[in-house]
Amino acid sequence: MLAVMPGCLKNFIEQVKESNDCEQISCVITDVTVGWALEIAEQMGIARAAVVTFAPAYVPLVLHIPKLVDAGILDSTGNATSDELILLSEDTLPWRKNEYIWSFPSQPDVQKLYFEATSAVAQSLKISNWILCNSFYELDSCDLVPNILTIGPLLGSDHSEHSAINFWPEDSTCLSWLDKQAIGSVIYVAFGSAAVLSQQQLEELALGLESLHQPFLWVVRPDFMNRSHAKLPDGFVERVSDRGKFVEWAPQEKVLGHPSVACFLSHCGWNSSIEGLSMGVPFLCWPYFVDQYQNRNYICDAWKVGSQFFPDENGIITRQEIYNRVKALLNDDGIKANALKMKEMARKSLGEGGSSFRNFESFISQLKAIGC
Repeated sequence: MLAVMPGCLKNFIEQVKESNDCEQISCVITDVTVGWALEIAEQMGIARAAVVTFAPAYVPLVLHIPKLVDAGILDSTGNATSDELILLSEDTLPWRKNEYIWSFPSQPDVQKLYFEATSAVAQSLKISNWILCNSFYELDSCDLVPNILTIGPLLGSDHSEHSAINFWPEDSTCLSWLDKQAIGSVIYVAFGSAAVLSQQQLEELALGLESLHQPFLWVVRPDFMNRSHAKLPDGFVERVSDRGKFVEWAPQEKVLGHPSVACFLSHCGWNSSIEGLSMGVPFLCWPYFVDQYQNRNYICDAWKVGSQFFPDENGIITRQEIYNRVKALLNDDGIKANALKMKEMARKSLGEGGSSFRNFESFISQLKAIGC
């Protein structure tokens, strides 16, 4: 694709330019990982907007990669050369060793690839006129990068029956199941599209949920267990049939917005995080890789809308730990109140005069000024 697509995009822009004097391509808007499109736009003198799908807090870190390497804080593969925290600003959380967006400490070859890809993203950010983020200013002002525009939370329409894109077909039967549960009683469990648990960890999670004797909705992707060859404990599904609901994929925004949902046991991917924050749902954080660890740190330490699990000496989150953390969260009125405040801030940011509303209007005005 990299050998073909840049030329195709350039030819397309030139064809539009030659065929119509009145309508020209004045701006290219693309995901920040599609750096070649931004480079073509720069070469042709066209404005560029990069869309980032991770939290705004990561943008300064990514942009600082060359300086961190030059200063000897990071080596050429993205490893920290000491255990010291990386603090870019007093207004941001520090970065812990092995919790960078490219960190794969047990897989050096994978980390090297991720670090190279992240460094390429840094170049894409540098040549962009605007950086569009799915967040809102009150959540993460990110004043370290002046051309960031937070225009979120970007959520689906209340009128849409299905999301435009899904990895697997949504199972909407979970919504009618939620209708039958008590308000604020259901534990929603979803690990996104990539996380995989070992057999031992899967058993501990299942038995931890069972021990709570509380309704739960668990998204178990078709490959959630297949890729690790793990399986649920014998008899588990039958024992929890009166209070457990299993689906392969859920209409997550609608689930999180349902009054029966009490908390969100999440891998802390950014899309899931912003959806949960926007719906005012407290988090139980179970990060899996890349950006999810720092998302957890913000959820628990900065915004105080969730709690985290702590693994044992073998790296396993035990059934007892799951039981204790869930019970503690459900009885934590402070976290619940903070989550509801976050929901209100998200709502106001999108309303007329709100921060995201103003940022999007500003972006559109600037596009119009350059002829879009």
